[in-house]
Amino acid sequence: MPIVAATSENLALAGDAIQQGLTVAVPTETVYGLAASGLQTEAVSRIFEIKNRPVFDPLILHIDPDFDLTEIVHDISPLAKKLMTRFWPGPLTLILPKTTRVPDLVTSGLNSVAVRCPSHPVMRELLRLVAFPLAAPSANRFGRISPTTALAVHEELGEAPAFIIDGGPCSLGIESTIVDCTVDPHLLMRPGAVTLQELREVAPVRMIRKTAEEESQVQKSPGLLSSHYAPRTPLYLSARPLAVLKEFPEQTAFLFWRQVPRFPPLTFRVLAPSGTSQEAASRLFQLMRELDASGAKRIWVDPIPKEGLGLAILDRLTRASSGMI
Repeated sequence: MPIVAATSENLALAGDAIQQGLTVAVPTETVYGLAASGLQTEAVSRIFEIKNRPVFDPLILHIDPDFDLTEIVHDISPLAKKLMTRFWPGPLTLILPKTTRVPDLVTSGLNSVAVRCPSHPVMRELLRLVAFPLAAPSANRFGRISPTTALAVHEELGEAPAFIIDGGPCSLGIESTIVDCTVDPHLLMRPGAVTLQELREVAPVRMIRKTAEEESQVQKSPGLLSSHYAPRTPLYLSARPLAVLKEFPEQTAFLFWRQVPRFPPLTFRVLAPSGTSQEAASRLFQLMRELDASGAKRIWVDPIPKEGLGLAILDRLTRASSGMI
């Protein structure tokens, strides 16, 4: 199915396809997701098959604001409720104890499930039409760069989804923040569009620190593998600003934060021309795709500010990288 506009008619057709157990690529405020019924094991299995995603990597269930959350989770902590009130609808995923209605395939056999209430109007309308939770991981091959446009989805998945709904570029451009609410204090599993500072205004959230042994075990949250979000071209993080370089290696592409050398290399992109991390996050995956398609043999990346959204950007680039320079 070609890319289609986000009209009422097309969304109704997409909803019908999901009701039949098929997958649909749909925009969210974070990245495009490959959506299917989150309560049908066969439909969920199609997501894993299309993405070539390992079954030990759990999925996030997306819900409409009016959905009865107690159908899929129980024992919601008071702090989790505060986080929902503050950040839903929006780019925050909470891990909560699941009910038996949630298929084990969604949660990789765990007794908890990741849940999010998205704010994008297209995704919200689709959720309203189907009236049940949707599993919707990023609409790309597993481990590759997340798509933030409908065209990027088509380049990744081709005709595999029944529909690719074009809702324009994703406004945030980076995946949701994930907080584990089954432990006390609650644990930041994956930094994302909601920053740690914003979370701590509501709840005493602490950051995860994973050992190598824990990395090899079943994942409690998506996006925790050491290699993820990766271009096919080897990508390296720089320990110092690249703008100080006076000579540039041949066949190397560069991703600058803001400052560009007076005599720049042939192939480069700028993450944050205005200097804001919000701008950098919204541009990150698209610019990585462009540099990956440039024909360069390697990509070098400027140091990323280690605060606010910079933590989420650095997290994605670290998992996408082949090391430091």
